[in-house]
Amino acid sequence: MDLCNMEEIRALLSRHNFHFSKALGQNFLIESWVPQEIADASGAGAGYGVLEIGPGIGPLTVQLAQRADKVASVELDQTLLPILAETLADYDNVAVIPGDVMKLDLSAVVAQQFPGLTPLVCSNLPYNITTPVLTLLLESGLFSAITVMIQKEVAQRICAQPGAGAYGAFSVLCQYYAKTEFLFDVPKECFLPSPKVTSAVIRLTPCPPPECVHNKELFFRVVRGAFGLRRKTLLNALSAAFPLNKEQLRNCIQSAGLSPEIRGERLSILEFALLADEIEKSL
Repeated sequence: MDLCNMEEIRALLSRHNFHFSKALGQNFLIESWVPQEIADASGAGAGYGVLEIGPGIGPLTVQLAQRADKVASVELDQTLLPILAETLADYDNVAVIPGDVMKLDLSAVVAQQFPGLTPLVCSNLPYNITTPVLTLLLESGLFSAITVMIQKEVAQRICAQPGAGAYGAFSVLCQYYAKTEFLFDVPKECFLPSPKVTSAVIRLTPCPPPECVHNKELFFRVVRGAFGLRRKTLLNALSAAFPLNKEQLRNCIQSAGLSPEIRGERLSILEFALLADEIEKSL
């Protein structure tokens, strides 16, 4: 069965009386090059176990199963389970896990599904869960790589550098935990139904935390504060986030080698770290 063939997809869904759910962000691929290139980019191969989130009807799952030793696919929509049982019947190295990935014990899943294997993530993520799922995956520290297809706007935000319009708190979070790479676009015409936006594939390669960050909790508090009032100067934005008067904050900012008039969107991880150190002294 060609899981990217429009006619075969429609026949499959009709047999199972399946209806798309907007709430779950369901868009199925209809261009075979897309799951092939995503699977290639993931690095899946012998010795790897792959966690997939939201397999849909399984086109990416099949590509991963042909490369990796084991694939564990988490699917929230119960109505897709009998469809996956049909489309993945030829692959005994795939386990479908019913449920919500945000409620799973990822450490237990990795231990149970991938003993002796290097775990990585490869997924066509539903748009509506991108930020919380990526945060969960990065903070877990369980995976050697995370390759996902997401909304292009979010992909650009994740990979944005200081000074770019897309750069924000989520950019800093992702880049704190991983090297971020924007790989390629996926046009909206590659999906059924066609979404309103272009998608993109990115790869996150986890790395050790930056040595310059000495207090992780305070560091991210500073980051959130700096972007909380995005169009304000750093001084005014941080005034709303910390119990320090403006003169104290001005001294902290200047001691970190920054101008109080700069905006948070121009600060690198190193500069946020230096600023967090200065604020910690004042607190």
